[in-house]
Amino acid sequence: MLSVGTSKGILEIAKFGVYVSVPVSLTYLVATDSKTLKKLMGLRPYVVYPPEGPRPPPPEELRERPREITRQRQQS
Repeated sequence: MLSVGTSKGILEIAKFGVYVSVPVSLTYLVATDSKTLKKLMGLRPYVVYPPEGPRPPPPEELRERPREITRQRQQS
């Protein structure tokens, strides 16, 4: 016996229809109206960058630091 003809089968078909139609219809409504899409995207920033910190010294300065330290140790 098939359960499609019974009320239990009809309920399952109705639930499946709701599960499929709600996300599809909401996606269609949001994606077709660009104002709504921009408004929803503006509610939450997706990428938040931290404030920019100090820049690292250039490579020449990094190479010169150990030389300065050795010079200071030799002078002392």
